[in-house]
Amino acid sequence: MSEQREPQEQPEELETRNEEAPEAEGGTDDRLQELEALAEERRDQALRAQAELENQRRRFERELENAHKYAMEKFAAEMLEVGDSLELGLQAARESKDVERIIEGAELTLKNLTRVFEKFGIQSEDPTGQRFDPERHQAMSMQEDPENPPNTVVATMQKGYRLQDRVLRPAMVVVSKAPTSPNIDESA
Repeated sequence: MSEQREPQEQPEELETRNEEAPEAEGGTDDRLQELEALAEERRDQALRAQAELENQRRRFERELENAHKYAMEKFAAEMLEVGDSLELGLQAARESKDVERIIEGAELTLKNLTRVFEKFGIQSEDPTGQRFDPERHQAMSMQEDPENPPNTVVATMQKGYRLQDRVLRPAMVVVSKAPTSPNIDESA
């Protein structure tokens, strides 16, 4: 069913050569061999380029996979210091009854943790006194507060954390509401 097409036009260069030198059929064979060699060379170049693109695609996929796998590697390495500090603090607390040393160790560990967080763009957020923002805060309760305008955070039960500008954990807060007016009994 497939029809084979015969070339309708030959390259002009070959036609010109054949017209100029009809007695040199050997030249046509040489030219045909040259063109076949050139076609084979171009085919080889195309195959090499395709193979190079495939290798590059695989390399990018492997690098992306490794980036996903080990994205937290630097952060985890920094957190190991904090974990070591906590372990040493617990060991010291078990061996010593000196509360001041235990508090000092806990403060140093917290300072180390804060340093790691800052290094990796993690910021804590204590929104007490700020306007309530449902995208960054989670209201745990509301209470009447005549000193603050409605929808103001009056207490933070748990700090929130952000990574750059993205919320990691919303702050758990108590939000003010307007005082309710006392019921006036009009029937009296």
